[in-house]
Amino acid sequence: MTTETTPTTDPSDRAQPLGEALDNAATTRLHVLFWLLAGLGIMLDGFDFFVIGVANPLISHDFKVSAAQTGLVSAAAIVGSIFGAALLGPLGDRIGRSRIFRVDLWMFVVFSLLCAVAWDVWSLTAFRFALGLAVGLDYPIAASYLAEILPSKNRGRWLVAAFSLQAAGILLGALAGVVILQLRPQPDSWRILLGFGALPALFIVWLRRKAPESPRWLAQNGREREAREVGRRLAGVPVRVTDADRLRQEAAPEGLRAFIQPRLFSARWRRRTVFASVPWFLMDIATYGVGIFTPTLLASFSVAGPHATFIDEDIASTTGTAVLDVFLAVGFGLAIVLVDRVGRIPLQLTGFAVMALALCGLAVAGQLPGGAEAHLVLVFAGFGVFNTFMNLGPNATTFALPAEVFPSEMRTAGHGFAAGCGKLGAALGTFLFPVLLSSVGESALLYGVAVACALGFVVTLAFRVETRGRALNELSGAEVTVITPRVTPP
Repeated sequence: MTTETTPTTDPSDRAQPLGEALDNAATTRLHVLFWLLAGLGIMLDGFDFFVIGVANPLISHDFKVSAAQTGLVSAAAIVGSIFGAALLGPLGDRIGRSRIFRVDLWMFVVFSLLCAVAWDVWSLTAFRFALGLAVGLDYPIAASYLAEILPSKNRGRWLVAAFSLQAAGILLGALAGVVILQLRPQPDSWRILLGFGALPALFIVWLRRKAPESPRWLAQNGREREAREVGRRLAGVPVRVTDADRLRQEAAPEGLRAFIQPRLFSARWRRRTVFASVPWFLMDIATYGVGIFTPTLLASFSVAGPHATFIDEDIASTTGTAVLDVFLAVGFGLAIVLVDRVGRIPLQLTGFAVMALALCGLAVAGQLPGGAEAHLVLVFAGFGVFNTFMNLGPNATTFALPAEVFPSEMRTAGHGFAAGCGKLGAALGTFLFPVLLSSVGESALLYGVAVACALGFVVTLAFRVETRGRALNELSGAEVTVITPRVTPP
């Protein structure tokens, strides 16, 4: 008598490859939770960067600072973010996303409070610089974390949606300024405004305390059991780590090279590095120069009337800024809807083009008979169009693209370098804006910023890489070699 046996199937054979499962997963509540953990940090970035524009007139009056010192205070956090993103960002590739994710918010808390008790313009500059380190570090970590867990079919939409919370932070800063100035119309109210940032930071610290690690990073760094567990939770199906999930383009550099990242300038990646970084640099000249100094520009356009007091002017310009900031949310809303339908490149090109035209319109308004104060409808329309198309286009896409065009083992390094270049542009725009505003006037300055937007259009067109709907493994390229994973401590 012959006994037949039924062959058993290893459960792991039914499991899906990790990368494939993550790319093809349905969006779940867990994805939304992880998105919120990243996005709230970006909201705080927007608050801390742009609230200085509301506080600047008060700081200038309280400390009796020059235009150059105002530019220095305004640019300090942005300069700090250059180092935080470009030099500290690669730490996310070395020690993991979630570790930095959990601790960098404490820097927000500490240095926001120190800014509130600054005793002169130099101490305030130092504390704002340190705050910027935390802001810069949060950009590449948040973007890389999200890109590695989101399904490919709507990855762009969720990346843009996370960055869109920057607009909520900007609006929060403007609204906080209006409320604080109404309740306490004193020159030293800027201390309350800058210290206020510690409150949302503490809340986000509490939310991020149990954020899991990226499963793609875990797989590439020898922690496969954890990668399978987190991957299963995200994909909703059993997953297995395959050779494709373990692939590393190159061995991770050691020592100082881990921070300088020469791979970004190798023949293989140079084009993508230029594409990811130069448009962001040019865009941030406009975004931060115009955005941070919108209250100052509105005050120079005399929106409060010819006989307004110093406090009246600040309240009026801050209220006008809060109204204009609504268009930032409108732009991001359009980007969320269109980015996975139209693609990143068409939105970035359109945004740069319309931003340049809007800035030229604002410049023309200042040259018309009676000056800008006689054409306030045109002024507000120009700002509204600029804010809308900035966030519909490059302010959204330059954040998403670097997280998609670099492979996992250098994703935070690549995104960090691009973000650092962006913040270099922001620092130049922020520092030079008040100086040039007082020396060459509104119209000439706005024409100059329009040229930067036009250059962003040209560079995007020349170096474009469309990522819409493409898997991260596909975007990383096919010429890869298997390298033994670098095992990191749990």
